[in-house]
Amino acid sequence: MAKEIKLMKGNEAIAEGAIRCGCDGYFGYPITPQSEILEYLTAENPYPKTGMVVLQAESETASINMVYGGAALGKRVMTTSSSPGISLMQEGLSYIAGAELPALVVNVVRGGPGLGTIQPSQADYFQTVKGGGHGDYRLITLAPASVQEMYDFVELGFDLAFKYRNPVMLLSDGVIGQVMEKVEVGEYKPRWTNEYIAKTYPWALVGKPESRGHNIITSLQLDPVVQEKVNHKLQAKYKVCEENEVRYETFQTEDAEILLVAYGSSARICQKVVQLGREAGIKVGLLRPITLWPFPKKPLLELSKQVKSILTVEMSAGQMIEDVKLAVECKVPVQHYGRFGGMIPTPTEIFEVLKTL
Repeated sequence: MAKEIKLMKGNEAIAEGAIRCGCDGYFGYPITPQSEILEYLTAENPYPKTGMVVLQAESETASINMVYGGAALGKRVMTTSSSPGISLMQEGLSYIAGAELPALVVNVVRGGPGLGTIQPSQADYFQTVKGGGHGDYRLITLAPASVQEMYDFVELGFDLAFKYRNPVMLLSDGVIGQVMEKVEVGEYKPRWTNEYIAKTYPWALVGKPESRGHNIITSLQLDPVVQEKVNHKLQAKYKVCEENEVRYETFQTEDAEILLVAYGSSARICQKVVQLGREAGIKVGLLRPITLWPFPKKPLLELSKQVKSILTVEMSAGQMIEDVKLAVECKVPVQHYGRFGGMIPTPTEIFEVLKTL
């Protein structure tokens, strides 16, 4: 089947990606600026065509626990929300990570703190990559920078979630969620059968065949000795993920003397800044982390050996900058430029900062 080209919002691309990749269930609750995801799925009503269940839960707390239940069955299930709603999901996310279940969560970030504004932000970086809930756990985090990536990263997110039995976060923002671009969409992929799940994912709750004993999925271990072993297992898994799943993109870094580091919509803005810098004779390049966790530490460390300074650009007061500083081991000065509270930086204002480095 030939691929189709559609003109879509980023939020709509998330929904279309879920339908076409064989997602089993979506459980969510409306909140700006991601409400179009639920609206699109409701309007499309994919159940008759693909068997995908779409349900508006009574709250964000309910939706993440529905995801927990669906994930325990080995189903591809997901939820989406925006900053305050994601805060309400933190307990459930910790439970899912502790129970080692695959799930996909999308955060279309808005300005905060508190109820804040419906305008775009990147101020949920700490919450996402440092673990907003309790305990030593990690969320594999993908940062789309285009509507096409909003679509593509749904399937990639599910692949990573099942590969590592771990929740995956798509950390977007209101810019990518609301902007419209053309998207190349693929064919509809079938949902997994229970027989396939039982054979491929023996941990899943698919009934009790005679070939094995009971499956018990829980994040509760009252014995601290056992709980420590669980944590050692998780940390070993995270280490494997760090070694194998780092994703990033570079732009004109071959001869760069100044390096911009930005993700998501900020990275798109910084591509124009690189162009402005090059036209002015400044050797500037860009590194865009695609996985915010695991973070591209090694590529940054290598680039730090050739550049004289680094500027991180974020729609926040400065959060990713801490990981950049750790990655480059204080070998080069790292500065931050950001707008926050829903404000979006322009290429011109970033370029003015660039000229001072």
